[in-house]
This record gives sequence, structure tokens and C-alpha cells, in this order.
Amino acid sequence: MSVWEWISAVLILSGSALAFTAAIGIVRFPDTLTRMHAATKPQVVGLVLILIGTGIDIRHDINVWMLVLTGLFTIITAPVVAHLIGRTAYREQRHRDGLF
Repeated sequence: MSVWEWISAVLILSGSALAFTAAIGIVRFPDTLTRMHAATKPQVVGLVLILIGTGIDIRHDINVWMLVLTGLFTIITAPVVAHLIGRTAYREQRHRDGLF
């Protein structure tokens, strides 16, 4: 294996570990606001790491631009979705007592 393949493998495994951590957080956390935090923060970083690792692996192909667009779309939409979920949970009083 070349150095680029090792770097790609490390990035993909790191991103997968972060995505797995986000999935565990969604299942384990008690209320909507903490689940929302677990769903957005490590999930986005994990996906970006996976996309970078995949881009390094296929660096001579035109499909790298599709990975860039996927990453940008995720980075742009994840905060908006998290804000809407948080606002809805707050308005419907679906949070733990003592948070607000």
C-alpha cells in the first residue's frame, strides 16, 4: 500500500468512527436537544472525513467533484436542519426540565 492509500484508510476509518459515535449518541441521549447535538456535530465531521478519504483514494477521477458537492451540501444543510429541529422541540416543550 502506498502512503496515499494509508492516509485515505485512516481518514475513512476516523470518519466511520465519528459517524458510529453519532449513532450511539442518538440512541442513548434522553431528549430531543441532546440527540440533535449528537446527530449534527460528529455526523458532519465524520462524513467530511470519509469524503476526503474517498477523494484521496480516487484523486484522478472526475467523481471527486461529486464528493465536494456532497460535502458542501451537508455542511450547508446540517445547521439549518438542526436549528429547525431545536426550534420545534423548544416550541413543543420537548426538552428536559432545567435546560431553559
